[in-house]
Amino acid sequence: MSSSPRFDRGHTDDLMAFLMASPSPYHAVASAAARLEKAGFRQVEETAAWDGTTGGRYVLRGGAIVAWYVPEGAGAHTPFRIVGAHTDSPNLRVKPLPDSGAYGWRQIAVEIYGGTLLNTWLDRDLGLAGRISLRDGSDRLVSIDRPLLRVPQLAVHLDRSSNTDGLKLDRQKHMQPIWGLGDVEEGDLIRFVAEEAGVDAEDITGWDLMPHPVEPPSYLGRDRELVAGPRMDNLLSVHAATAALAAVAGQPDAELPYIPVMAAFDHEENGSQSDTGADGPLLGSVLERSVFARGGGYEDRARAFAGTVCLSSDTGHAIHPNYAERHDPTHHPVVNGGPILKVNVNMRYSTDGAGRSVFAAACEKAGVPWQTFVSNNAMPCGTTIGPITAARHGIKTVDIGVAILSMHSARELCGAEDPYLLANALAAFLTG
Repeated sequence: MSSSPRFDRGHTDDLMAFLMASPSPYHAVASAAARLEKAGFRQVEETAAWDGTTGGRYVLRGGAIVAWYVPEGAGAHTPFRIVGAHTDSPNLRVKPLPDSGAYGWRQIAVEIYGGTLLNTWLDRDLGLAGRISLRDGSDRLVSIDRPLLRVPQLAVHLDRSSNTDGLKLDRQKHMQPIWGLGDVEEGDLIRFVAEEAGVDAEDITGWDLMPHPVEPPSYLGRDRELVAGPRMDNLLSVHAATAALAAVAGQPDAELPYIPVMAAFDHEENGSQSDTGADGPLLGSVLERSVFARGGGYEDRARAFAGTVCLSSDTGHAIHPNYAERHDPTHHPVVNGGPILKVNVNMRYSTDGAGRSVFAAACEKAGVPWQTFVSNNAMPCGTTIGPITAARHGIKTVDIGVAILSMHSARELCGAEDPYLLANALAAFLTG
């Protein structure tokens, strides 16, 4: 029997606000933390001693956040229900020596982060966001959310073959944004960022900065049934997981047979191998400390992990009307068709039959339709944090997500209903 949906179109409106407030992974975890704080969650420091009290807690580390809710009556061996996601998106990242330029143009030197569609960053108005690290050891978020940078495309008159032979972009030469005119001055960008942040440039000793499109998300289509916006891969899942966890933490503890968890990692787009990535120790450390704080030992930890299930939520590919031959001929996920179950027998996705049953039960409980995605055998299959989570922690993991178009573009496209359908399915999963 299905439960009443918790989320509706208002969730999609809030997703658009979340995307605008989250131009970097560091802003994304701050946005998620702010929503959890409103739901009664409190931050705990990794360097502090933890206690076993009930309620909502979260840990922040760089561009990652892990949050959990301990209900009344939870034992040391109570299993977890985890929703996993990632906060990073393919983009451009500012280099350590950023000031560059030529022929009277001032430019910013950038690296390419992840598998971004380079052409989608051309001729866009870009702001600059991220974090700066100060001499006193503190970090500060920075967001310059106005047109500041632009990667100019070569005119067709100077490349007549671009529309016939395809656009060819050199990652080093062709992707450096311009941001003004004049001579190159060492330290110019950081002085500008310091002024925007209200700090002295001499106090900035490190930075993790990235351009971002300043065009806001918007509804699209005759009936506004679509949403176009940046960083849906994978902030759409981070937002849904945050909303679902906050919602289930507000219901009676007696209805929570599991400890619900949300884990949003950084660096998925380049392999997850970092202290804030899914292949790092963060999730396992938080779960173990939660067990030990409630008086448990290794046996309780083993029992809890054995009964734990994780839904790894990441965007997937909707059937593309212009490239249908690239998809599996019998699996055609559509937008607004509900969340997708992602399957690959070579374990690029971690879903198996038992995991399918868990996901199907959650969707049925929430009254949410769902679909299945599998790659065309002739096309390589992507992957996500699911297999990493399963292998690293020995936790049953199921890969799911929302079907979108233009994945890894600077501006992606999803159905307006799918974000709240996903959130409803996640809430049902977290409550068991």
